[in-house]
Amino acid sequence: MNTFSPPAVPLLELSGVEVRYPVGRDWLGRTKGQAHALNGIDLRLFSGETLGVLGESGCGKSTLAQVLMGLVEPVSGSLQGSARGERNIQIVFQDPQSSLDPRLPVWKLITEPLVVRGRSSSVELRALAERLAVQVGIRPEYLDRYPHQFSGGQRQRIAIARALSSDPDVIILDEPTSALDISVQAQILNLLAQLQRDRSLTFVLISHNVSVVRHLADRVAVMYLGQIVELGAAAEVLEQPSHPYTRLLLEAVPRLDQPLTGNAAAQRTELPGNRVLPTGCFFRDRCPQAGTGCERPQALLPGELAEVRCHRATGLTAPLRTSPAAV
Repeated sequence: MNTFSPPAVPLLELSGVEVRYPVGRDWLGRTKGQAHALNGIDLRLFSGETLGVLGESGCGKSTLAQVLMGLVEPVSGSLQGSARGERNIQIVFQDPQSSLDPRLPVWKLITEPLVVRGRSSSVELRALAERLAVQVGIRPEYLDRYPHQFSGGQRQRIAIARALSSDPDVIILDEPTSALDISVQAQILNLLAQLQRDRSLTFVLISHNVSVVRHLADRVAVMYLGQIVELGAAAEVLEQPSHPYTRLLLEAVPRLDQPLTGNAAAQRTELPGNRVLPTGCFFRDRCPQAGTGCERPQALLPGELAEVRCHRATGLTAPLRTSPAAV
């Protein structure tokens, strides 16, 4: 985790963003219901930082990435900022094998975003591919090979080079190491950290892996049922969590100093369905600290250490025991 001082003006700013998807149709073709993917997201992204987005599957992380990429338009709210004009945002996907076209040689894969934008000089594109290959640790003489001729870690390096080729303002890292072996994960994370230092990159790191977020993130946003429930500096959120859900999420991470069984609280972190949203605090029905006032909707407000969507967060900030070996 790094020490990061945000600039005055955000690169991107989301205000009240909501996204809903139609679910099912009746015999007349009318939509039966809606899935509420994002439910009022307020978030700012600053140049040069790594923002970690942490949460379980189904919490809205991928939908948030799609909104940032411009692939999904919110039904309400807004997305503004200097990176939005040309939509110069690239993404590195979870599975490098399925994200790379098996019919193209590596140098064409790396420069594919520029071809889409109209760059057609093969000489220039080849030269750029060679420079980027060196930066990500791929030997230039391998550029005429195809994706299946590389290991998983090498394919992810190729995907990173492709994301860099258009010189983006923001790179979204969508579970960038989850499909890789542990030893290779560390190499890719170190590569990303080095590229960020060398090129002043801005990352949005989407993950359910606390260790990965801990390694790279400057700030962390914890999501639950399409809302951000805690937002702040990575060290503060991950070591002294204030929201009850953040505490349960972190306590569910296996650690060497605790047994693997008997954590009853961690077993209560499964997300409910998002077709009918809970009233009041979304986490109320499964929160061990629920009480009076939780029946009211909760706003994301400044807390002792971070912004927290919980009116009972005060007094819940005792340090959480963690281990560097957490996975």
